[in-house]
Amino acid sequence: MFPSLPNHAHPIVRRWLLRALALGLAALSLSATAQATPEMTPQKVGPNTWFVQGLAALGSPANQNFISNAGFVVAPQGVVVIDALGSPALARRLVQKIAEITPKPITHVVLTHYHADHIYGLQVFKELGAQIIAQQDARTYLNSDTAAQRLVASRTELAPWVDEHTRLVPADRWLTDSTTLELAGMRFVVERVGPSHTPEDLAIHVPSEQVLFAGDLMFSGRLPFVGQADSGQWIASLDRLLRFDVQVVVPGHGAASTEPRKDMVVMRDYLNYLRTTMGQAAKDLVPFEEAYSNTDWSRFEPMPMFRFANRMNAYNTYLLMEKESLGGR
Repeated sequence: MFPSLPNHAHPIVRRWLLRALALGLAALSLSATAQATPEMTPQKVGPNTWFVQGLAALGSPANQNFISNAGFVVAPQGVVVIDALGSPALARRLVQKIAEITPKPITHVVLTHYHADHIYGLQVFKELGAQIIAQQDARTYLNSDTAAQRLVASRTELAPWVDEHTRLVPADRWLTDSTTLELAGMRFVVERVGPSHTPEDLAIHVPSEQVLFAGDLMFSGRLPFVGQADSGQWIASLDRLLRFDVQVVVPGHGAASTEPRKDMVVMRDYLNYLRTTMGQAAKDLVPFEEAYSNTDWSRFEPMPMFRFANRMNAYNTYLLMEKESLGGR
């Protein structure tokens, strides 16, 4: 807050102070606007395929919740979008970027999973008439109190980019298993790889483009958020993704990978390390805080998002390994 102006100030001085205050507020407003407009530049990863890369950060009003990736493929009969970004404002900007590349309509949106930073832009594509496709296990989360409460909290934490008009949008087509889809005149191989990061994880392979959209099974150049993941299945799913014949893998977060085996090994090693260290602690009945402080994290500490994600990742894995040791997998 700015201090109030003294009533006894000379009228000329008072006018000058008011003008300076107005200029200061305008400058702050411009600064806030600049902060709230993160760069969004489509990067070409295939003959007809692009993606936009979110920031390695927590979602905030300053970045409009632009913390995840989204991609799009210009097919013969239209544009197929992969994931919808973390706010309607971001989705509208993505629509504009697509329009700068092609006049073709956006016909489909395929979701890798239903986490907030990938779906809060869905309503924009729905309003354009695009068909939304996702894996059916997402319906449990979509209809849960957790999803509703998360949206309520986001309307405060991410305002004004997520507000009372932002809504959760269900898929028009729910997939049950891996399948091949003909979308806008192009073939997409949709691989069910959940439950891993989420129960509903999908990876989308575009054979003619030699591009794979891995969703949040892959975080490139930064530490992942493990959440309530099934890390054992996640590791197995990474091995499955390596079987695809691709030139580029687009992760859910981070830069596109032209060395998917190398980058996926980093992910797999981290998940294995969590399972080994926290699993042994749970087996030995070592309390989590003691186990965490006694674990050597130096290999992973330099990675972006370590400070925000690692403790929670370790704690969730500790709980998972406790459950697995009791036969509750």
